Amino acid sequence: MENWSQRIEQSNKPRYLAIADCIAQDMKDRVLLPGDRLPAQRKLADQIGVDFTTVSRGYTEALSRGLIETHVGRGTFILPQHSVSVINDERRALANDLTMNAPPEPTDPELLERMRSGLSVVSNDLVHLLRYQNPIGGDIDKEAASIWLSMRGLVPNLDRVAVTPGAHATMLAILTILASPGDTVLCEDITYAGFKKIAAHLGLRLVGLPMDDDGILPDALETAIQTHQPKVLYLNPTLHNPTTMIVPQDRRLEIANVMKRYDLPLIEDDAYGFVLPDAPPPMAASAPELTWYIGGLAKCIGAGLRLAYAIAPSARAAFAMENGVRAVSGMASPVSMAIATRWVLDGTADQIRRFIRSETAIRQEIATETITEAAFVSHPHAFNIWLRLPENITCAALMANMANHEIGISPESAFRTAGHQDRYVRVCLGGRLHRSNLPQTLTHLNNQIWQLSKSF
Repeated sequence: MENWSQRIEQSNKPRYLAIADCIAQDMKDRVLLPGDRLPAQRKLADQIGVDFTTVSRGYTEALSRGLIETHVGRGTFILPQHSVSVINDERRALANDLTMNAPPEPTDPELLERMRSGLSVVSNDLVHLLRYQNPIGGDIDKEAASIWLSMRGLVPNLDRVAVTPGAHATMLAILTILASPGDTVLCEDITYAGFKKIAAHLGLRLVGLPMDDDGILPDALETAIQTHQPKVLYLNPTLHNPTTMIVPQDRRLEIANVMKRYDLPLIEDDAYGFVLPDAPPPMAASAPELTWYIGGLAKCIGAGLRLAYAIAPSARAAFAMENGVRAVSGMASPVSMAIATRWVLDGTADQIRRFIRSETAIRQEIATETITEAAFVSHPHAFNIWLRLPENITCAALMANMANHEIGISPESAFRTAGHQDRYVRVCLGGRLHRSNLPQTLTHLNNQIWQLSKSF
């Protein structure tokens, strides 16, 4: 490791990636052999002249590449080399979409090792998992789903539960059941951008409902039902994307009462409900006979699983959902289902969820302390802030000035159902953006807001 300092300085990559590259190269050159023990993080930081956080991130990156393993109390050790190219793994890691509202990524070596252990166990049944399976999960997967859903107070019969290939595919499947091209679908006036795209793809007409700080207005919902004869209502009532609003329980009951009067189905997108420690009960608890509930795993475990735990209003509706999933994507990935089931049953999934919960709170505190040149709304457990641009700053200008920084910014127009307003932007705080880089990135964002406001 004598020349690591020079190699890190010569690298055009962030230092933590360069540290992982040094480990990979020394393994390739047989300088580091399987079973070799790496220096403690503080010791290595002193040896190569970087800070402790950088070494910690470097070790975490090496752990995620499968180069090392960590044992609490014993140290960090080199693993046998795999046949898969580390370079290819790195290129895949750098291909993330920053505009997605992703959760913070686990960095704790012990948690990462626990996740890897679950993957290892699942791989023992790999041949079976490469076969076609039930489109909406087998009994063991539905039982795991039921355990997970119970954390939101939902205890449906298993014949109403479906393990589906992600929230997007589930929305698409449900909409093909409930609506036809040209039909009207109701949603929030500012709604999830992904749902807008799905509705447009299916040729559906979206009508946005006015909102206050507590969600859509029940009177406006009733008027829209009478005026447009919609086929279904879509809501994202908990940590609403992008505004981070939470619909309180009394408003949920008011909305449910209107739905019941008109027998209007609801697609409830509960993507963030599992992150909150004290979220209100889902709408599905108030109107189970009308609600198609989607508990996506992307925000509370990981988007790469492409899984959701869904509940249909009835067993017959679940059968229709199964046919819809089969038509849209064939089936949920058996490999992903096996991983999720393993992590739910052994407690790893809950540990990931708790990490995300605590990490988002820390990041929101950083945002509150750093962003002073513009007002924003958020929530301690949201992955983003909803930032109001000063009157003389355009969204395009701010996004252009932040283009070379590792942070996702999306304009208000991406979420509006009608009109083209860009007075707000969604600023994402999670994904691969590491907490140690967040203050510097948000400080730059704050400075850009200040500079743009002075240039007009």
